[in-house]
Amino acid sequence: MRSPVSWVLTVCCAAAALAGCASGGGPDVLTAPIQVVRTPAGTVGYRELGSGPALLLIAGAGISMDGWPPGMVDALAAHHEVVVFDNAGIGRTSAVAAPGSLSVPAMASQTSALIAALGLRRPAVLGWSLGGMVAQDLAVSHPAQVSRLILAATAVGTGKAVPLPPYSTVSGLTPATVVPQLFPKNQAAAVRAYLSAIGQYPDFYGVSAATFHSQYRAAERWLAGQDAAGRLVGDIRVPTLVAGGTQDQFIATANDRLLASSVPGAKLLLFGDAGHAFLFQDAASFTRDVETFIG
Repeated sequence: MRSPVSWVLTVCCAAAALAGCASGGGPDVLTAPIQVVRTPAGTVGYRELGSGPALLLIAGAGISMDGWPPGMVDALAAHHEVVVFDNAGIGRTSAVAAPGSLSVPAMASQTSALIAALGLRRPAVLGWSLGGMVAQDLAVSHPAQVSRLILAATAVGTGKAVPLPPYSTVSGLTPATVVPQLFPKNQAAAVRAYLSAIGQYPDFYGVSAATFHSQYRAAERWLAGQDAAGRLVGDIRVPTLVAGGTQDQFIATANDRLLASSVPGAKLLLFGDAGHAFLFQDAASFTRDVETFIG
């Protein structure tokens, strides 16, 4: 059993890694303004910080760009031009479909329009959960816009993946009740660190219940093989890193393995005692893995 002092240090270190250090003088996403760019697919709200090779982060279902822990974003921005943005229908980003008809391909097309509008020139793309599905579609449908893929806690769209839990089991949950499900039960310190970190965003905002429902349905259709690009994952030709947590309650570990085996040459990383939010729970380690992979 950990000593009280060890436990306190673990909590403090986790919180510091996720929140960042304001005295470091480096990139600070908390002070980066939300900007809006007009694209053929509507307006997109985003933040941009850092310098170096471009890295685009695509969020998962149910979160805005305020869902990325500041310390993680800042660490990546120390060596990269990092862009975080809101998916369709969130914040200042235009909806791309009527309620209930949102699709992964439509989100990928809007993401492609953002890359073009910002002149990012083949960024590396890190997609988490639903964002990883959007990233796969982007690499299939717009291959000239992607240099590398990091696919975190996500799944193939071939129809062979283990389905998501029924929507009825997650609908109606509040951030206070859904966030703990992103981490294993023995990782209460990681839950507190994550909530504390994202709570630092000025005027923190989230996603409406209707938008979350549309996103969840879009992800279900992707996993069921209903989107053409999802069935073409074998056509991806950029270096790909697949990562996941072994205790993920939403994306089964079998899906991580299937995805890695479906993308030619993909590398697989599995994080023990970590769940759907493994990349936040083990932010320091995952960030190093991303940096090593991107080069």
